[in-house]
Amino acid sequence: MITSDIRPRDEDAREAHMLRQRGEQARREITLGAIRAHLEEQPSPSSIRACARRWCTAITNLADDVVTATNSTETHE
Repeated sequence: MITSDIRPRDEDAREAHMLRQRGEQARREITLGAIRAHLEEQPSPSSIRACARRWCTAITNLADDVVTATNSTETHE
């Protein structure tokens, strides 16, 4: 057995946490990049702002749906 292959559990947990954080950051960057690309396609400043408001509304509606789904699963457990 190679001693460098042995790592304390705390180090394994820390590495797993860092990998999750990197994954979440990458997903966020990809998502925001797609939204930005959509905003950049808009023909005028007012349409950019209107599009941004639609994105905000859509995200808020998604959050409300997730909250509702989470609350319904919590009450059925």
